[in-house]
Amino acid sequence: MVAIGLRGTLLIWLSLLLALCLQVMPLADVWLIWRPDWLGLMLIYWCVVMPQRVGVLHGFVLGLLLDLIEGTPLGQNALTLSLLAFLCALVYQRLRAYSLLQQAILVFMLLGIVQLIEQWLRTIIGPFSIHLAFLLPSLIGGLLWPWLFTLFQMLRRRLGIF
Repeated sequence: MVAIGLRGTLLIWLSLLLALCLQVMPLADVWLIWRPDWLGLMLIYWCVVMPQRVGVLHGFVLGLLLDLIEGTPLGQNALTLSLLAFLCALVYQRLRAYSLLQQAILVFMLLGIVQLIEQWLRTIIGPFSIHLAFLLPSLIGGLLWPWLFTLFQMLRRRLGIF
């Protein structure tokens, strides 16, 4: 039982750190708008699958790390990822009951809400431009959700983490 708990905790943190690395991976300026919100997707996955282990504190810590790496105002990403984890905690039972297509739509909506709040915070802090292109990462995240969910479910079954 202890080995499964340790293995599960290790898998959670490794996947979240991998998502953090994918989130800050350097890309050309043209491709930045097409990058999915990897950290948000992984946070949603773990908040839905293991809500007793992953929650708002994980979102806050990962958001602070992302703030430090990106050089954004301290607390901006921490606030948005904490909000995402909180929203997932509110709807995780409903999301588990949905089909993969319905889950993808709900994931798009959750990521879209977080992107909207992040855009709003950017308008308060500094110069801004208003266009709907900021929702593209949410749309791509929704499209990637069925693939990501299936992949991690198979990985969890193979490692015996339930």
